[in-house]
Amino acid sequence: MQQPSRRAVVGAGFGLFAAGSLPLQERARTLRGLPTRFAVNVEMWWSRLPFLERVERAVQAGFPAIEFWPWRGKDLDGIGRRCRDAGVEVAQFTAWGFEPGLNDPANHGVFLEEIRASCEVANRLGARCLTVVGGNDQPGMDPAEMHAHIATGLAAAAPIAEAHDVTLILEPMNIRVDHPGHCLHGSPAAIEICKAVNSPHVKINWDLYHMQISEGDLCGRLREGIDQVGYLQLADHPGRNEPGRGEIHYPRVLREAYELGYRGYVGLECRPLESEEAAIEHVLAAGTW
Repeated sequence: MQQPSRRAVVGAGFGLFAAGSLPLQERARTLRGLPTRFAVNVEMWWSRLPFLERVERAVQAGFPAIEFWPWRGKDLDGIGRRCRDAGVEVAQFTAWGFEPGLNDPANHGVFLEEIRASCEVANRLGARCLTVVGGNDQPGMDPAEMHAHIATGLAAAAPIAEAHDVTLILEPMNIRVDHPGHCLHGSPAAIEICKAVNSPHVKINWDLYHMQISEGDLCGRLREGIDQVGYLQLADHPGRNEPGRGEIHYPRVLREAYELGYRGYVGLECRPLESEEAAIEHVLAAGTW
C-alpha cells in the first residue's frame, strides 16, 4: 500500500483542526503538548474585552503563556495573580516603545530608568524577556549612527537586565507596511547591534512577520542569526492574521526554529481574522509538523 505523503498528513491534520472537532479540554492539552510553545498576545486577541478578561480567555483556551505591550496602566497584581493561579507564564511585554527613540543618546538617561522599572515588574510577573524598540528615524542621522546609539543604550542597560535575570529583546520592524520611517528593519543590522553589545541579556525579538516583509528567506535568515535570537513572534502576511491565512508556511518555519535549538515561546502577535476560536485551530495546525 502506498504511504501517504507528509503533505497529505499535514493537510488531514489541518482539516481536523479546521473542522473545530476537538473538545475544549482536548484542544488545550494539544496546544500545550506541541513542540512549539505559543504565547498569545492579549493586546490583539479578544481585543474588545477588558484586559483581565482577555487574560482569562487565554487561560481558558489553554495557552501556556501570554504576552502584551506596555505594562503601565495595567492591573499588574491582577495579571500576576490570574497567571500564577492557572500556571500560565508572562512570556514578555514591552519595556520601551517607539518614542522617545533609543536611537537618540539624549534619551538614554530616561531609557535606563524605564528599563530598571520594567525589570522590577518583570520579576514580579515572572517574565523573562522585555521588548525594546529602536525608534523612528532621527533628523540629520544616518542609519549607522542611529544603530550605534541603540547599541550604546543597550550596552548601558545590559547590567541592569543581568542583575534582574531578564533578557532585553530588540525588535526590528518592517518599513514597507506597518512602520515606515522606523530606523531598524531586517535581521543584519539587529544582529550587528547585538554582537556589538555582546551580552547574553541583549538579544533580538525576531518577529517573523516583520522579517518576511523586510527580507524573506525566513529559514535561511534564522540559520544565520539563531545565536542572537532571544524570542520569536509571528503573524501571517498579508494581513497580520494568524498562521495559515497568508503566504508563510509556518509548520516549516517553526520546525526550522526548533531544529536550530530554539525552545522559547513564540508570540502570537497577530490579529484573528474571523474569531479567536477559528484562529486557535490555525495555530494548532501551524504547530503540528
